[in-house]
This record gives sequence, structure tokens and C-alpha cells, in this order.
Amino acid sequence: MKTKKELQDELTNLKADYARIQSDMDKLEYVKGRVSSAEEQLIRIEKEIAEVYEQMEQLDQLDQ
Repeated sequence: MKTKKELQDELTNLKADYARIQSDMDKLEYVKGRVSSAEEQLIRIEKEIAEVYEQMEQLDQLDQ
């Protein structure tokens, strides 16, 4: 199991990736580009973020 620090670092990276892809998607929409790939990436990252939050919650429960 990962440490809380590792999970927080992973979460920071995922959020940065999410913001970058969202920005790229906005640019693609502006120029009428294909956004389906970016949407799929955002969905995948959202799932990963949810998993990290779940792991952090489990760690919090172990600490209690």
C-alpha cells in the first residue's frame, strides 16, 4: 500500500494532467478539432483520481 505522501503526489500529478488535457480539449473545440480522445483521457483520469481518494480514505480509517 502506498503512503499518504505518495498518494498526495499522485493526486497532484493527476490533477495537473487533467487541467492540461482540459485546456488542450478547449483549444481543439475552438478549432473544431476531434475531442473524443481528450474526453476519454479525462474520463480515465477522473477514475484514477477517485481511486486515489478511495485509497487515502482507507489510510485515514487505518490511522483511526
